[in-house]
Amino acid sequence: MACRITELVLECRDPDRLAEFWCPVLGYEVVGHEPDGLELGPPGVRFGDGPPTLVLARTDQPRPGKLPLHLDVSPAGCDQETELARLTALGARPADVGQDGTESWVVLQDPEGNEFCLLRTDVGAA
Repeated sequence: MACRITELVLECRDPDRLAEFWCPVLGYEVVGHEPDGLELGPPGVRFGDGPPTLVLARTDQPRPGKLPLHLDVSPAGCDQETELARLTALGARPADVGQDGTESWVVLQDPEGNEFCLLRTDVGAA
Protein backbone atom coordinates (compact mmCIF):
# COMPACT_ATOMS: atom_id res chain seq x y z
CA MET A 1 0.00 0.00 0.00
CA ALA A 2 1.05 3.57 -0.58
CA CYS A 3 -0.36 7.06 -0.27
CA ARG A 4 -1.17 9.24 -3.26
CA ILE A 5 -1.13 13.01 -3.43
CA THR A 6 -4.79 14.00 -3.88
CA GLU A 7 -4.72 17.71 -3.06
CA LEU A 8 -2.25 20.56 -3.18
CA VAL A 9 -3.12 23.51 -0.94
CA LEU A 10 -2.16 27.06 -1.82
CA GLU A 11 -2.82 29.72 0.79
CA CYS A 12 -3.99 33.00 -0.72
CA ARG A 13 -5.81 36.24 0.00
CA ASP A 14 -8.45 35.90 -2.72
CA PRO A 15 -9.40 32.34 -3.74
CA ASP A 16 -11.94 33.58 -6.30
CA ARG A 17 -9.33 35.71 -8.08
CA LEU A 18 -6.81 32.89 -8.14
CA ALA A 19 -9.47 30.43 -9.34
CA GLU A 20 -10.01 32.74 -12.33
CA PHE A 21 -6.30 32.31 -13.08
CA TRP A 22 -5.62 28.66 -12.20
CA CYS A 23 -8.79 27.14 -13.72
CA PRO A 24 -7.89 28.08 -17.31
CA VAL A 25 -4.18 27.47 -16.69
CA LEU A 26 -4.85 23.85 -15.69
CA GLY A 27 -8.12 23.19 -17.53
CA TYR A 28 -9.77 22.77 -14.11
CA GLU A 29 -13.10 23.97 -12.75
CA VAL A 30 -14.31 24.77 -9.25
CA VAL A 31 -15.32 21.41 -7.78
CA GLY A 32 -15.85 22.43 -4.17
CA HIS A 33 -16.77 25.48 -2.13
CA GLU A 34 -15.57 25.75 1.46
CA PRO A 35 -16.18 28.61 3.88
CA ASP A 36 -12.47 29.46 3.69
CA GLY A 37 -11.69 28.67 0.07
CA LEU A 38 -12.25 26.77 -3.15
CA GLU A 39 -11.21 23.41 -4.54
CA LEU A 40 -10.28 23.17 -8.22
CA GLY A 41 -10.13 19.95 -10.19
CA PRO A 42 -10.44 18.38 -13.62
CA PRO A 43 -14.01 18.41 -14.99
CA GLY A 44 -15.87 15.13 -14.56
CA VAL A 45 -13.11 13.35 -12.66
CA ARG A 46 -13.97 11.70 -9.35
CA PHE A 47 -11.77 12.82 -6.44
CA GLY A 48 -8.70 10.60 -6.20
CA ASP A 49 -9.05 9.15 -9.72
CA GLY A 50 -7.15 11.86 -11.56
CA PRO A 51 -4.45 14.39 -10.91
CA PRO A 52 -4.43 16.20 -7.55
CA THR A 53 -6.97 18.91 -6.96
CA LEU A 54 -5.79 22.42 -6.07
CA VAL A 55 -7.27 23.88 -2.89
CA LEU A 56 -7.14 27.67 -2.67
CA ALA A 57 -7.31 28.32 1.08
CA ARG A 58 -8.06 31.86 2.22
CA THR A 59 -5.59 33.40 4.66
CA ASP A 60 -4.83 36.94 5.74
CA GLN A 61 -1.09 36.23 5.64
CA PRO A 62 -0.19 34.33 2.46
CA ARG A 63 3.44 33.72 1.74
CA PRO A 64 4.09 35.11 -1.76
CA GLY A 65 7.29 34.50 -3.63
CA LYS A 66 9.48 31.44 -3.30
CA LEU A 67 7.58 28.68 -1.56
CA PRO A 68 9.15 25.52 -0.12
CA LEU A 69 7.04 23.62 -2.67
CA HIS A 70 6.05 25.07 -6.02
CA LEU A 71 4.07 23.93 -9.03
CA ASP A 72 5.59 22.99 -12.37
CA VAL A 73 3.25 23.05 -15.36
CA SER A 74 3.87 21.75 -18.87
CA PRO A 75 2.31 22.84 -22.15
CA ALA A 76 -0.39 20.44 -23.37
CA GLY A 77 -0.76 20.46 -27.13
CA CYS A 78 1.47 23.45 -27.90
CA ASP A 79 5.03 24.67 -27.49
CA GLN A 80 6.42 26.52 -24.49
CA GLU A 81 6.40 29.90 -26.24
CA THR A 82 2.71 29.61 -27.16
CA GLU A 83 1.81 28.52 -23.64
CA LEU A 84 3.87 31.33 -22.13
CA ALA A 85 1.89 33.85 -24.17
CA ARG A 86 -1.38 32.28 -22.97
CA LEU A 87 -0.32 32.28 -19.30
CA THR A 88 0.85 35.89 -19.55
CA ALA A 89 -2.52 36.87 -21.05
CA LEU A 90 -4.20 35.17 -18.08
CA GLY A 91 -2.18 37.30 -15.63
CA ALA A 92 1.10 35.44 -15.04
CA ARG A 93 4.19 37.60 -14.65
CA PRO A 94 7.88 36.75 -15.04
CA ALA A 95 9.74 36.03 -11.81
CA ASP A 96 13.46 36.37 -11.20
CA VAL A 97 14.82 33.71 -8.87
CA GLY A 98 18.40 33.99 -10.08
CA GLN A 99 18.11 32.23 -13.42
CA ASP A 100 21.13 32.50 -15.71
CA GLY A 101 19.20 32.23 -18.99
CA THR A 102 20.24 28.67 -19.81
CA GLU A 103 17.25 27.05 -18.10
CA SER A 104 14.77 25.08 -20.17
CA TRP A 105 11.92 26.33 -17.97
CA VAL A 106 10.41 29.76 -17.37
CA VAL A 107 9.76 31.01 -13.83
CA LEU A 108 6.47 32.88 -13.43
CA GLN A 109 4.24 34.29 -10.69
CA ASP A 110 0.48 33.96 -10.42
CA PRO A 111 -1.60 37.11 -9.70
CA GLU A 112 -0.77 36.91 -5.96
CA GLY A 113 2.97 36.43 -6.53
CA ASN A 114 3.19 32.65 -6.00
CA GLU A 115 6.00 31.29 -8.15
CA PHE A 116 5.60 28.39 -10.55
CA CYS A 117 7.57 27.06 -13.51
CA LEU A 118 6.51 26.50 -17.10
CA LEU A 119 8.45 23.52 -18.41
CA ARG A 120 9.42 23.01 -22.04
CA THR A 121 8.06 19.55 -22.88
CA ASP A 122 4.64 19.33 -24.54
CA VAL A 123 2.72 16.61 -22.70
CA GLY A 124 0.02 16.34 -25.37
CA ALA A 125 -3.48 17.73 -25.68
CA ALA A 126 -5.31 18.13 -22.40
